[in-house]
Amino acid sequence: MSSTIQSPILISAAHPHHRHGWWWKTFLVGVALWGITIGVTAMTLNSNLIPTLILLGSFLVPFCVVLFVMERTMDTISTMQILLAFFVGGMCGVLGASLLEVSLQPTVFTYVGVGFIEEFVKGVILVIIGWKVMLKTAGQGALLGATVGAGFAAFESAGYALNAAITSQGLDLVSLLQTEVLRALLTPVGHVLWTAILGAALFGAARGQRRYRVSFGLVGAFVGVALLHALWDSMSGITAVVALLFTGTTVRDLTFGFIPPGSAQEAQSLASVLYVLGVIIAAALGVVMLWLILRFHRRADRRREAALSPMDAEARVLDPAREGDDASEAVAHE
Repeated sequence: MSSTIQSPILISAAHPHHRHGWWWKTFLVGVALWGITIGVTAMTLNSNLIPTLILLGSFLVPFCVVLFVMERTMDTISTMQILLAFFVGGMCGVLGASLLEVSLQPTVFTYVGVGFIEEFVKGVILVIIGWKVMLKTAGQGALLGATVGAGFAAFESAGYALNAAITSQGLDLVSLLQTEVLRALLTPVGHVLWTAILGAALFGAARGQRRYRVSFGLVGAFVGVALLHALWDSMSGITAVVALLFTGTTVRDLTFGFIPPGSAQEAQSLASVLYVLGVIIAAALGVVMLWLILRFHRRADRRREAALSPMDAEARVLDPAREGDDASEAVAHE
């Protein structure tokens, strides 16, 4: 009797929805519908259309991420798992993070606490949803993680959009649209990217097997993602302080809340530029982190496959009947 260890690449097949371009087609149609909804709402002043505007603007980009993932996952991840990761994972993630963040006190480290809490909650959801994935690889983990992050971002963006729309003077359509556009632009390099990093590290540590494994790389990825999240959330405050310092405000002035006359407007303009640069840097750091994790695990997978090849050849010599079994399996698979 021979024992055979098969590579994930050999037994995984493309998902039924593989590479049809539905994500960008849906995005174009969704943008058109969103624009039409804006026009109809502005012309009719019908407040009943506000929920439609909020849901369409908040879920369009995250749902396109889901379609992107569906076209790239292998058959080890089902469509139902992807949908659960998006809807159930996103909703539970927002609720869980909200409950845990209630206990946070407003201090300098508040953003750090938020980063660790939200990434921990999304990580737990990712572990649960990905538990039954037979063979875990870094690439598939990144895709499933991106789906969880997209769900989290969708529900969170809907909340931000609702808060922006409701003011003491009534409904503010302009503020709502500004919030939706900003959140839509930042979603792919925000929660989607962060949870993709965590998913790549989590599934990559499993080394192509079914069970999860804890490694220093996984812990390091979690800490790195949480700190990156904290940096992202605190970016507006950091850039505001830096802008004030660059425009002549001293640390002593900031301590007592004094801003020299004439420097406020200049500092505000500089802070906007610094914020954009900061977001670009934070996004670039996340992309580089994901790329390094994927490259590391892909190289490790290739080394394991190379090590298994001689063993597989030896097994065929010791058990010639296996060759016929493999041929039968291949025909059945086709």
